[in-house]
Formats: sequence, structure tokens, C-alpha cells
Amino acid sequence: MNLSEINWDPNEAGTWPLSIKAATIAVICALVFGAGVYYDTTEQLAALDTSEKKELDLKQLFEAKQKKAINLQDYQDQLAQIETELENMIRQMPTKEEVASLLTDISQTGLASGLEFRLFKPGTPVRKDFYSELPINIEVIGKYQELGLFVSGLASLPRIVTVHDVNIVPEGKEGEMRMTATVKTYNEGDVGTVTTAAKKKRGQK
Repeated sequence: MNLSEINWDPNEAGTWPLSIKAATIAVICALVFGAGVYYDTTEQLAALDTSEKKELDLKQLFEAKQKKAINLQDYQDQLAQIETELENMIRQMPTKEEVASLLTDISQTGLASGLEFRLFKPGTPVRKDFYSELPINIEVIGKYQELGLFVSGLASLPRIVTVHDVNIVPEGKEGEMRMTATVKTYNEGDVGTVTTAAKKKRGQK
């Protein structure tokens, strides 16, 4: 077959040899198929890939929620226990009327331990979420064992009392120590308000 003898005018395609017609049809089909893949199938494949990723994310979200749902009763039981413990702790905080008596108890605990007070200065109350923190700056003189008795005595008071920023250094006399610290007690808030708010929050879940 001499290709130079073929009339390549598309209008004369009917006169082309059969092999040339078949090759031309194959090329046209390939071009059409390629254009179809590029303009249609590629977009669909991208959409499919996006859908598969979204499906994976949804499965992970479902599994996470399923685990929470399975443990929901345990969470509710733990929350109820925490609320009960919180109520008990709040009840250990002195009321406003009891604060003065508690300050006396702290002072008496130090004196009963054999300590000499150089400073006993209640500070300004610090308001927290549902309670007020009442700091008391103290400076006491005594032997190491007496300081230990004092701290132990504070821990055994019926109301919550904590000791912070403790600094102990030797004093002039033999065997005596000087301790500076901040003793904190906590004035109760509205127990009913706290627990009711917590229960409402739990009921909304």
C-alpha cells in the first residue's frame, strides 16, 4: 500500500483502504474514550475518593460514639459519685458564721502544740467557682516536733484546712525552728446551686 496515493481528504474517506478506515475509527474511538474519561470519569473517581474518606471519618465517629454509649451508665455513676463527694467536701467548709470560730481553732491548735505565734494575719478572701478561699499568713516558733504536731492538728480539724508555701529555718535558740506558711480554709458556696447545675448539665447530655 502506497500511502502517497491515498486521498486523505476526509470527504473521500469512503475510498480509503479498509485497514486505514479501521485504524482511523480506532483512533477516533480512543480519542472519544479518553475525552470521556477526562471530563466525566475522572470527576466521578475524585467524588468517589472523597466519599470513601467521608465514610471512613463517619465510621470512626460512629465507633467513638458507640464506645461512649456503651459506657454511658458508668459515666453517669461516676458523675453521681463525684457529685456526692463534692457535696461532702462542701459541707466540710465553714459557713460565714463559723469562720471566726475556725480561726480561733487554728490559733489554739498552734498554742496547744507548744508553738509561739509571731504572726497570724488573715488575708483577703479569694472568690473561686463555688467557694471562697480564705488565706491566713502565719509565722510560728517552736521545735521541729511541735511544728509537726501543729500541721497534723490542722489536718484533723473538722473543717477543711490546708497548708501552703511552708518555709522552715533554724531560729536563734538551740533546737527551735521558725516556720512561715499560708494556711488556707474555704468558705462554702451554695451546695444546692452547684449540684443542681451539675445534674442539669448531665441531663442535657
